[in-house]
Amino acid sequence: MGQRKPPGLTLRGGVWHIDKDVYGTGDLRQAVAILSRRLEEVRVTRFFGVRKPRIFREAATRFLEENQHKRSLERDARALAVLDPYIGELTVQQVHHGTLQYFIRNRLEAGKSPGTVNRDLAVVRRILNLCAPVAK
Repeated sequence: MGQRKPPGLTLRGGVWHIDKDVYGTGDLRQAVAILSRRLEEVRVTRFFGVRKPRIFREAATRFLEENQHKRSLERDARALAVLDPYIGELTVQQVHHGTLQYFIRNRLEAGKSPGTVNRDLAVVRRILNLCAPVAK
């Protein structure tokens, strides 16, 4: 069973081309500036390995979108909703044991069991592992 092609992708000559309207501007100068900036981001990433800092909330959203098949998806979503006020705005690089201590302390003081807190943290650990760069 094949994967459905999302709108805005076209295969021409064995190369996938992207045609998306994300910003919806009617100003040609602004559109050219946006395109130039995006192309520069792609070049820097591809040739120099520089990656844009990702916000944990973005990574969590992508995790939920890409793991629709998981039986525990609802539980993961609830855990991420509880974690969001604590680490949602942090970059992925800023999330570590120290930044999670306030969350852990608050959950335990609220009467949650250590096992519940550990299951919540397991989702964070999985997302961080997926975000880690792959060694070549």
